[in-house]
Amino acid sequence: MRKVVISGVGMTKVDQHFDRGIRDLFKEAVVKALDDSGNPEISHYYVSNAYASLISDQADLGPFLLEYAGCGCTPVTQIGGACGAGGNAVLEAFEAVASGKSDIVLVGGVEKMSDIPQKQVTSVQSTCMDQEYEANYGLTLAGINAMAARSYMQQYSATREQLALFAVQMHKNAVKNPYACLPFEVTTDKVIESFPIADPLTFLDSSPACDGSAAVIMTTPEIARTLTDTVVEVAGVCQSIDNVGISERPSLVTMRSTVDAAEKAYSMAKVKPDEIGVCEIHDAFTITGFIALEDLSLVDRGKTGIAVEEGTIAKDGKIPTNPSGGLKARGQPGGATGVYQIAEITQQLRGEAGGTQVEGAKVGLTHNISGFGSGATVGILKR
Repeated sequence: MRKVVISGVGMTKVDQHFDRGIRDLFKEAVVKALDDSGNPEISHYYVSNAYASLISDQADLGPFLLEYAGCGCTPVTQIGGACGAGGNAVLEAFEAVASGKSDIVLVGGVEKMSDIPQKQVTSVQSTCMDQEYEANYGLTLAGINAMAARSYMQQYSATREQLALFAVQMHKNAVKNPYACLPFEVTTDKVIESFPIADPLTFLDSSPACDGSAAVIMTTPEIARTLTDTVVEVAGVCQSIDNVGISERPSLVTMRSTVDAAEKAYSMAKVKPDEIGVCEIHDAFTITGFIALEDLSLVDRGKTGIAVEEGTIAKDGKIPTNPSGGLKARGQPGGATGVYQIAEITQQLRGEAGGTQVEGAKVGLTHNISGFGSGATVGILKR
């Protein structure tokens, strides 16, 4: 297999873009990534999206986006997988370059979720669940995460305040991120007292469903050296799955998909968890962040609440987590989420993250899931 590096990235601000369409967002991210990489000729495009066929009535998304972006007749592959689509697309693109099938590829993730009411967003997001036996009876992703929160709090004696502190940290990080949807600070009390979603989780425990697009360009080190002086190696990227239906799982406080994908990614990249200098994890809810940190072996089982209290996951802590603000405060643009994570870690390792920069980070990790961890992709990047 050939080595794979990232030679360019581009992002739009995550927000509710009522005045912009899905094609506009995609084009902006693609143009930025191409400019960042010296405008190379792309041999294959990968488009990740979760809900365009349900929200925008646009199923054949790849050609629709590429034509508007002026990308010509270049081959395009559309990748789905709910909110894990971005990670799936990154994996496919990585394998295309590593295998020699393609020399320069672009992964563009995009989502437009602000054009429908929140009630419909909840319904759309629930399509990643077991429709026949769970969603049809009223269970939602928020409901699953609420049950996970209760299970975690009972099993590990974690407190409601510790969950809220996670949200406080994410909002603190987002303040300095120009791409964040919610760049403002909150307090523990404000999180706990905000509008209830599914007890014990509230509005400020939840990530906002937003619009946005991100793009990354992957190639070989040899080609990248002719394009740019700043490259980041994709040292490992692996995927795994778990049961879609939560009734089939032995526990709600761990996701087998994340554990398995992380073990494979660490092995592939030849790094250990304690070597990770910065990470972007999938914190759709505060409890999802807790579970992710432990499944990724970054925090001991049941100790995330204490780690949050002690500042371990702060930007200047031992395990800098989501300096972007994560899904919780940067926002969750569905199928673009996993691509944002790769772009953000790339900027971190290039020392170009501005106000969110983690000093001295040499190895970064990304973690993107679909549903409640029915699928997970973990990436390891090196400077």
